[in-house]
Amino acid sequence: MTLSLILAAAWAVVANLLAMTPSKDNHWRNAYVLIAVGIPLLGFVTYENGPWVGLIVLAGAMSVLRWPVIYLARWLRRRLEGIGKARQ
Repeated sequence: MTLSLILAAAWAVVANLLAMTPSKDNHWRNAYVLIAVGIPLLGFVTYENGPWVGLIVLAGAMSVLRWPVIYLARWLRRRLEGIGKARQ
């Protein structure tokens, strides 16, 4: 197993441990830190192991951080609908 996959597994363990702790802000601060660490880590995994393994790790990270992904999708949908209305 490569160093990048070991680090990705450690990231997943830390993410799950953080999810079990109580939080006043619904874990958003933890999510920001996990995203900031996870994006370069995802690039490292993809660089060392190839795009397919990178996509698998991305899917795993998206399942852990599903609410930021849901809010991003909603925000993008609103932005794209606004562009479509402006062209009419």
